[in-house]
Amino acid sequence: MDKSFIQRLIEWIIHHGGLFFLMFVIFAETGLFVGFFLPGDSLLFAAGIFMNDLVKELFGANSSFESFGIFHIVIIIMIIVASAAGNAVGYWFGYKTGPLLYERRETLLFKRKHLMRAKLFYDKYGRATIFLAKFLPIIRTFAPIVAGMVKMKKPVFAFYNVFGSICWVSSMMLGGYFLDKWVWKKFHFSLKDNIEWIAIGIILVTTLPVLYKLFFGKNDIDEVKTPQ
Repeated sequence: MDKSFIQRLIEWIIHHGGLFFLMFVIFAETGLFVGFFLPGDSLLFAAGIFMNDLVKELFGANSSFESFGIFHIVIIIMIIVASAAGNAVGYWFGYKTGPLLYERRETLLFKRKHLMRAKLFYDKYGRATIFLAKFLPIIRTFAPIVAGMVKMKKPVFAFYNVFGSICWVSSMMLGGYFLDKWVWKKFHFSLKDNIEWIAIGIILVTTLPVLYKLFFGKNDIDEVKTPQ
């Protein structure tokens, strides 16, 4: 059976510096406002499904890598570090720029409503926003920026940042890895052959509720006050 375009793309990425590409995407999506459109959830889940390939590409082909072990853990830790580093950069950016971001001219990659939605989320959930936002597309990009803008205490931010990065990256990658193993054992087919539909499904499930709030929750956004 011919491989889908997405499957071929993922396999090409894996064999051409895939881990570092994934780390860059996660870094950008969790702290650079230009990365809000990147599909971090689906990429992490797909990376879990293809984790053996990532291990072999990084450490060299070896049959002993087929079972979960220290090399898989190293890869997960590297991506966790990328996620935490992205949030740290976002926090620093918000800390330095502050309310000036509300006056920034909108561009294709910067929409004020995304920032305001993250501010609403922060007002509702407080410090836990940094943890919860990891699991919400768009919000996770702007939440650390807002935390910096409101001058969240650095030790508090660091705790929720690291804890959230560990939970988000681990749950997505381990979920993909072990679900693929279970499906193969139970039904004798690999999720790799259906990665296109899996990626689309994850993007829809995680993104549609957020997009709905962004485009149809204007009344809430209008109530957000620009920090002084």
